[in-house]
Amino acid sequence: MIEGGESSAHKNFRSGYVALVGRPNAGKSTLLNRLVGEKIAAVSNKPQTTRWQIQGVITRPGGQIVLVDTPGVHQPGYLLNRRMMAAVHDALEGVQLVVLMRDASVSTGNGDRFVLDLVKQSAKPALLVLNKTDKVKDKAGLLPLMEFYGREHDWRAILPLSALKGAGVETLIKEIIRQLPEGEPVFAEDELTDQPLRAIVAEIVREKILQTTGEEIPYVTAVVTEAYEQERADFARIHCAIFVERASQKKIIIGKGAERLRETGTRARRDIEKLVGHKVYLELFVRVEEGWRNSGRALDEIGIKKSTEY
Repeated sequence: MIEGGESSAHKNFRSGYVALVGRPNAGKSTLLNRLVGEKIAAVSNKPQTTRWQIQGVITRPGGQIVLVDTPGVHQPGYLLNRRMMAAVHDALEGVQLVVLMRDASVSTGNGDRFVLDLVKQSAKPALLVLNKTDKVKDKAGLLPLMEFYGREHDWRAILPLSALKGAGVETLIKEIIRQLPEGEPVFAEDELTDQPLRAIVAEIVREKILQTTGEEIPYVTAVVTEAYEQERADFARIHCAIFVERASQKKIIIGKGAERLRETGTRARRDIEKLVGHKVYLELFVRVEEGWRNSGRALDEIGIKKSTEY
């Protein structure tokens, strides 16, 4: 590269950081996984699945998007929630573009207005994504929602899509790249995320816990990958600790005769093996850590780090 010039390989290339924000259960992590093509964020039908910023990297011939997935915007209560909301504010400060994701299948509430205000206060260029259009039978029903948001903010574009089905996703990628500044790629072309494999494994295990426990376990669980031993090129041994707040919650996660814990482990192992491309031995054990959501020490150990507290 000539000093002061541009690499010919990246001429007219666009790149930058993009914050993905929205209410809990808007479908942000589903979209992130769809865009990246791999499972790097836990996906659940329950709110507040994402607990820290997860960067997914999407590279196309004309540009690179570094997506920052954030926790669902909500009123902070526990120290955990305050740290989650601090992650949202940190993300908004450090990006070139904001993508507000809105569940188009539900009516507008106070939470939606709260998220909208956060986007407006950020003063960053923004796109509005109306997700879950597959749940909207009459697509004409999207028009009042588009008109409402169009009056509230000067969006660079308003895009309907279905993250679950993949409809409209490529259009979104092209629009995001179009809005980013010219610049060199931030990550190598084959990189998908900045998250270490241990963190991705923990997220996969936590997703399976949420799926197997149904409504019995709310958001009182956390997972830490305590050991990841690559014993051979085609085999790894993984140990994960599952944190809960009470002994009764431990019993629910384990289940009768440890049946539920085995099911969680089997589901998680399949996804992990698909991700890494080889066999793994996955061992799960459950720890009771009373009040971990309000414990700075426990949150630090789990990996939900302190930033500017909200």
